[in-house]
Amino acid sequence: MCRFVSYLGRPIIIDELLLKPENSLVNQSYDAEEMSQPLNGDGFGLGWYAREIRSQPGLFRSITPAWNNQNLRYNASLIRTPCLFAHIRAASVGVVSEANCHPFHYHDYLLMHNGGIDDFRHIKRDLVRLLNDEFFLWVTGQTDSEHIFAFFLQTLVERYGEELPQPEEVAACFQHTFDMMEVLKCRRNITGNSTYNMLVTDGRRIFGTRYNSSPHEASPTLYYATGSRFESHPNGDCFIRDNKEGRQFVMVVSEKLNEREEDWTVVPPNHFIWVGEDLEVKLMAMGSRIQSGRVKPGLC
Repeated sequence: MCRFVSYLGRPIIIDELLLKPENSLVNQSYDAEEMSQPLNGDGFGLGWYAREIRSQPGLFRSITPAWNNQNLRYNASLIRTPCLFAHIRAASVGVVSEANCHPFHYHDYLLMHNGGIDDFRHIKRDLVRLLNDEFFLWVTGQTDSEHIFAFFLQTLVERYGEELPQPEEVAACFQHTFDMMEVLKCRRNITGNSTYNMLVTDGRRIFGTRYNSSPHEASPTLYYATGSRFESHPNGDCFIRDNKEGRQFVMVVSEKLNEREEDWTVVPPNHFIWVGEDLEVKLMAMGSRIQSGRVKPGLC
């Protein structure tokens, strides 16, 4: 499993999210609080947007642990952005390499994942055969995450072109992707569950899923928070302020950045989350008749 932080809204200096909070993403790289194995030391990455310069995001990825990367510490206090994706990796599929570090980048999109497909190596060839030339060539690493995203993006583009459709239609593309992964697993007699905490942004919206192919298994944690201002201090204290300015940001995170339970809302298991340009949050239940080890005869 991995951990991630995403932010959309009022421009923020990224060390406010990555370094200062008591449970910052850098702290989670060696002492994650809400996963059974607390270490996420197989590299990290961050992507951010500066649309006054270009529509495509900046991207920095490294194979060093986030806790030990001086470039991250030096530069995080100098980057201000209205949209941030940051990820720390605990490798499950694929070697430790920059190509396997999240977030991944496609045109204006950034994409990152916490989770995985059980026995992915046994369906990888079958999945690759489903990709067209564009998305086959887009994949440069070995992870299940990048291959899943390739199929999702292909589905999205084939159905709707380059324009991002309505939230319900994006959710349907995710559901189709997860269902296809279960069909491929069935064909290889793989019955283990798969987890898909997946986030995507185009710099204006954030959308993604908290999803487990087996509804009886626990899903990795996912939360969101909203407010007027996010404040963090070098001593680790951080606060979400609400004032007369109204909602100015939304965060979607793997772990709460502080211990103030009232600051955070749980994304329910097997739900799609959409954060619009107006910073309104929509949650939609996802459902499939296809579950791990229970694919209907004939679909395999």
